[in-house]
Amino acid sequence: MKLRIGTALKVVFLALYLLVMVFPLYWIVITSLKPQKDIFSFPLRYWPEKFTMDNYINIFKISKFHIYIGNSLIVAIAAAFIVLVIAVLSAYVLARFKFRGHGQVMLAFFLTQMLPGFIALAPLYLMMSHMDMLNTRFSLVLMYTVGLIPFSTIMLRGFFQRIPSSLEEAAMIDGCSRWSALLRVIIPVMLPGIASTFIFAFVQNWNELFLAVMFIDNDSLKTLPVAMNSFILKFDVDWGAMSAGAVLSIIPTIFIFAVAQRFIVEGLTQGAEKG
Repeated sequence: MKLRIGTALKVVFLALYLLVMVFPLYWIVITSLKPQKDIFSFPLRYWPEKFTMDNYINIFKISKFHIYIGNSLIVAIAAAFIVLVIAVLSAYVLARFKFRGHGQVMLAFFLTQMLPGFIALAPLYLMMSHMDMLNTRFSLVLMYTVGLIPFSTIMLRGFFQRIPSSLEEAAMIDGCSRWSALLRVIIPVMLPGIASTFIFAFVQNWNELFLAVMFIDNDSLKTLPVAMNSFILKFDVDWGAMSAGAVLSIIPTIFIFAVAQRFIVEGLTQGAEKG
């Protein structure tokens, strides 16, 4: 009897948790498909009487939404790729070699995760202004890369520590250089961890708003989160356009997670086994 009650409570808890997690997504999708007059109807309609694609059509008509999506893809992918290359090399060195200052380097990486990012905004803005790099995609790529390297390095270091060093030692005995052993032996084994790190970096870059608002003022260079923010007017919010934009903005991340789900689960499991 106690077992049945416990099982029932677990089912109820999971059902409530699923409802809390899924309902906001459902509401955004439904709102994006409602006519404007139905969005503010009372009582609330959880299923619209008439579906319309007007909100999706309008965001492309009244704004450069396709350009914003392209800017976000360029910045997010470029920054994630650079982060991955630097983090893989840094994590490999920190996992395989002991050198003077090793502990201090790791401490510095951890401390960067404890400090609030906004304390560096003013110096970064002044630096970008003096270097004439404001209103460029490169400024965002640079900022996103610098911000994500410490955590990505810590994350990948755990994966490297899990891989026995005997694998690369055997490859080096067979004639491989250390660089060749890393590329041909270690990296293929590390693919789940590398995929997880890349996806993490991409999602962080894709959703970032604050730096994009600060460093980009040119309308043709704005990223998707900044464009979404423009739907918030002074005395009103265009909820139809906002919802349609939100639905479009989550499609790339859903696609990536669906395609790389196996790598994500396997990578996170590996990283949790040894850190």
